[in-house]
Order: sequence, then structure tokens, then C-alpha cells
Amino acid sequence: MIPAPTIKVKFLLGLFVIFAASFLLLNHFIVQIIETSNEKIMTQDLIGLKKNSSVYVKQAFMINHFGNDEIYFRQMAKDVVEELRQVTSSEISAYGVNGELVYASAGWKNSNTAGDDLDHALNGKTSYTINYTDSTAEAYYSYPVVIDGKKVGILRFAKDFSLLYEQSRHILDFISYVTIAIFAAAFIFSYILSRNITIPIVKLTKASTEVTNGNLDIRLSFRRKDEIGQLADNFGTMIEKIKTQIGRIEQDRDRLEELNRHRKQFFDNVTHELKTPLTSVLGYAQMIKENGQTDEAFFDKGMNHIVDESKRLHDMVVKLLELSKETSDREAFEPVLAGRLLQDVCEGMKFKAERYRKTIRCEVEDGLWVDGSEPKLRQLFINIIDNAIKYGFAHTAISVKAQLVSGRVHMTVANQGEDIRTEDLAKIFEPFYRANMRKSKELGSCGLGLSICKAIVDDHQGSIEIRSADQETSVAIELPYTKPKRGHAE
Repeated sequence: MIPAPTIKVKFLLGLFVIFAASFLLLNHFIVQIIETSNEKIMTQDLIGLKKNSSVYVKQAFMINHFGNDEIYFRQMAKDVVEELRQVTSSEISAYGVNGELVYASAGWKNSNTAGDDLDHALNGKTSYTINYTDSTAEAYYSYPVVIDGKKVGILRFAKDFSLLYEQSRHILDFISYVTIAIFAAAFIFSYILSRNITIPIVKLTKASTEVTNGNLDIRLSFRRKDEIGQLADNFGTMIEKIKTQIGRIEQDRDRLEELNRHRKQFFDNVTHELKTPLTSVLGYAQMIKENGQTDEAFFDKGMNHIVDESKRLHDMVVKLLELSKETSDREAFEPVLAGRLLQDVCEGMKFKAERYRKTIRCEVEDGLWVDGSEPKLRQLFINIIDNAIKYGFAHTAISVKAQLVSGRVHMTVANQGEDIRTEDLAKIFEPFYRANMRKSKELGSCGLGLSICKAIVDDHQGSIEIRSADQETSVAIELPYTKPKRGHAE
């Protein structure tokens, strides 16, 4: 398959055609103008010859007292021809009214005895013809001699116009050379201009092909400030934006893949966590149905297990509903005095802490306002302090602090207990994930409390972080501080 011509070839070919056509048209018009001018000069010169020669012939007739007879014209033909030859610097011949040659000057050529101009003169008309031979141009001019209204003969002039035509040819050659030089200069300039335009376009085409093939590391650098330079800059900007968009798409793809992975893991965990207590409940219920109350000890054990597993199943369903609610659409927030709310939660949790042989120390600054939901924040504080109570060492104190730091409400809950491994900290906010599986099950945990806490904090545009080292675990929560509106009491 023959490749299509490039824009550079099309551009140069178009310029060549335009210049060639322009040159031919210009040369044609110049030749026409010069030929018309030459004919006008020759016509005026020959008309002048006729006037002068006619006056001279008439004067000759008058001086010699000749009549208007053709005989007298034949008698004086020699004198008229020689005299006019001297005056006009032309070769002259005289003819009778019937066309025979009467007398010719010495330079008259016998080969020129016939011509269209002579035929027209025999018919009473004035006419001339031009003969071109090699580099000479000779005009033959014939007109009838009329005396007192009667034709008495014919005078025919042979005038050399070679010099005029030679000058015209030189002028035409000069104009042609100048025109060719101008067109050559214009063509060279156009060629340079076409290169200046087409070379960047070719580079842009190659660059766009690279981009089409997936190479986004292509770079173009043109040191020019015109439209092509702007085009190259825009092309580079476009590539950067494409790379940015592709990066975002890849991030979104990875995030969606991670989200789908978490979602699948979540549903798998939900299925497993719900299936385990249901299987246990169903098993004990089936055994009790078969054995009835014959074995009171087994009956009591089975019923207690059914009740415990049912409670755990109920708590798990409630937590799942809470987690679903926290990840749903955000409800309308209002200013909440978070410090006072945290103090109330600490007071309410003291009784549970005492049952676990622990104490709660609460240090809260005044005026810690946040924009949020009071029920959700209360649930957040309860879950965090409840974990500190359940997983802390006995006979230790749980430290709860809240203060304003750099325009944000900073709250920490710290307890003494077993360290959480680093690999567990990275996944601790995932649903159903439990750092200490055995102890968590013993305490009735289903692994949803911290997920709910993370959802509440995210909903309030805050952050939550857990650190664990040297047998101390601390939960740090930061929420945006908001100034209290008029009418809200401390």
C-alpha cells in the first residue's frame, strides 16, 4: 500500500504548483503587453511614413506640373523612391496600379515582391505585414498613391524593426529572470517556513502516537513562543493531566478492590459469626428435645448455653445495626459540649469499673465544644472506656483526659494491660477483627465496637488512633473544635 503524502510534501507541492502557474500566467501577460506595445509603435511609425511620403509625392506632381495619370507616376517613380529612401532610411519599391514593379531601391530584395500587404494595396487598402527570420523583424507597408481622387500607383516600404524586437526580447528575458529569482526566493522562504511548521507537527504526531501506545513519559520542548510553541505546551499539560487522571483512576480502582475485599471479608465474618451461635443453639435445642428433662444437669447446661448464645447473637445483631447506621447518611449536627459529655460517661461507667476492680480518673477542660451528634459521641465514649475496663489489668486506673490543642479537641483514654501487637493495630478497626481472640470471646466481644467508633469519628471529620507499648494502651481521639453559639450554656 502506497503511504499517503505527508503534510510537508503537500505543502511544498502546492507552493510549486502555485508558483509555476503564477510564473506562466505572468510571462504570458508580459509577452502580450510587449507585443501590443510593439505593434502600436510600428503602426504609428508606418503611418508617419505614409503621411510623409504622400506629401512628398503630391509636391512632386505639383512641382513638375504632372497630371494625375499613372504614366507620370511611372516616370517619376525612380526619383521618388530614391528621395524617400534617403528621408525614411527604408527600402522602397514602386508598383503600377496593376501590381507590376516599376522601380525598387538598391537594397530591395527580390524575394519580397509578393505579400499580403501588396494584395490589399491593389484593392485600394493600406496594409502591412511583418516577417520574422532568425533574429530579424522586417515590416512591409503598402498603400495606394491617390492624386486628386485617382489611384496612380502603389508605394511599398520595407522597414527593419529588429532593434525594437531585440530590445523587447531583452526586456522580456530580464523580467523573466527577475520573476524567476523572486519566485525562487519566495519558494525557498516558503520551504523554510514549511519546515518551521511541519517539523514540530511531525514531532507532535510522533508524540501523540507514543501516547496512543501508552507511553505517557514523552516530553516535548520547543523554544518558541508562537502558536506551535503554545500547542506543544498545551500538549505537555494535557499529558500531565492524563497521567494525573490515570493515577486517580488507578487509586480508585485499588480503593474499590480493597473495598470489595473488605466487604467480602465483612460478609464472610458476619456469616461465620452468626452461624457459630446459631449452630450451637440449634444443637443444644435438638439434644434437649430428644432427651427432654430426664437429664436435669444437661438440661440446665443446655438452656444456659442457649441463653448465653442467644444474648451474644442479639448483641451482635444490635452492633451490626449500629454499624450500618453509622455508615449511612450523615444526620444534622449541632454544637455539643464534648468535655461535659465525656465526664458524664466516666461517672456512669465507674460502677462497671469497680466490678472489674479498676478506677477511672477523668481530667477535662471546660468549653470543649464540637459540632456533632450527642448520642453518637456518647456511644463513642462508652465503647472506648468499656474496652479499657474489660481489657485492662485489675487494680489499675484508667486515665481519661480532654483538652483543646491547636484548635482541635484532643481526648485520650489510657489503661494498663497486655500490649497489642503491631500487626493487630493495623487491622484493629476492621469489623469482626479481635486482637486477642480467646480473651475477646470470653468477654463476649464480637469485634464490632472499634469499627463503630471509627465510623463515628470519621462522620465527625475527626481522627482516632490506638497506641500500645510497655503494657499501656491509649486511644487518642481528635475532633474539630467549634465556637459555641449564642444561647448555648457551658
